[in-house]
Amino acid sequence: MHTRGAVIKEAPGVYEVVDLEVEDPRQGEIQVEMVASGLCHSDDHIATGDIPVGMYPFCGGHEGAGVVSAVGPHTPGYQEGDHVVFSFLPSCGQCTWCSRGMQNLCDLGATLLMGSRWDDPTSFRLSYEGQPVGQMCGISTFAQVTTVAVDSAVKIHDDIPLDKACLVGCGVGTGWGSAVNSAEVAPGDTVIVMGVGGIGINAVQGAAHAGASLVIAVDPVELKRTKALEFGATHAFATMEEATELAQSVTNGQGADSAIVTVGVITGDHLGQAMASIRKAGTVVVTGLGDVQAVGAPISLADITLFQKRIQGSLFGASNPKADIPKLLRLYQEGNLKLDELVTRTYKLDEIALGYEDMHAGRNLRGVVVY
Repeated sequence: MHTRGAVIKEAPGVYEVVDLEVEDPRQGEIQVEMVASGLCHSDDHIATGDIPVGMYPFCGGHEGAGVVSAVGPHTPGYQEGDHVVFSFLPSCGQCTWCSRGMQNLCDLGATLLMGSRWDDPTSFRLSYEGQPVGQMCGISTFAQVTTVAVDSAVKIHDDIPLDKACLVGCGVGTGWGSAVNSAEVAPGDTVIVMGVGGIGINAVQGAAHAGASLVIAVDPVELKRTKALEFGATHAFATMEEATELAQSVTNGQGADSAIVTVGVITGDHLGQAMASIRKAGTVVVTGLGDVQAVGAPISLADITLFQKRIQGSLFGASNPKADIPKLLRLYQEGNLKLDELVTRTYKLDEIALGYEDMHAGRNLRGVVVY
């Protein structure tokens, strides 16, 4: 089948919309006509080269939702017309991590950036001018039609708008889970969220929902600080110095119970600032990404030992996609999770470069491509 998709031909580079060929689904696969795809910063990391991939061209997109248009042979549980949200992290349900209830760490994730099928590095579902095209996280939501493994799909109710549901496949679950699961925010806590873009704004929502007394949002962009207050933040500052001062002022000088680092491009300095902002036995949750080859952070080792502080990584907010994506959508239907308000602007596929320009300029919480 012919389709169109946004690909990176080299890094650094920009997304270019080209004509693609998409294969029919095989056993254990479905073909999906996309309805919407979020413009997540991780796909921009692919374009800048901060996150290297296994091949080029590489078709981006890992936060999306659509309608099943074909089902592979001997693939029970799916039929044409089903509405699905993609999880950017597949879950096999059988490996050690899935068995432990840690689906976000499923062994299938080892080859997410190779571009091929999980079990065969020579097998692809997209091609361009006769050459294979890698699929971002095995799904490539920047393609109008894509063929994916059912390991990456979660069926949802037909009455949930897909242009909003797409957001729970990455940004919402990552931010919400960073607060609720990884930071283990409890009622009465003081929480700092460092960076309130498409991920951090949902960490704000999660912390507020978990009962934090103070949710302190930090971002240099005024729009994002204003929006954070609408999503549950009690305070919003441009700098970590201001946030840390407030946290210490209400905790007898101790600091925040947790600091969640969700900046768009993380550096060691961000981690150092977060560590300085928390109390004894507090937690810094590291969710943001940057140059994956960068090492080092200005952290006192004695501070970790003597004050028993904890650094906790958070992949997809430590979520279990098959269970947590439906849970988040239920919260949305009940009015306890904001999704509509997250979408600052929608774009056509051909406007994807503009969408990322707007993200860099701080004009969006989340841009969404609507097909």
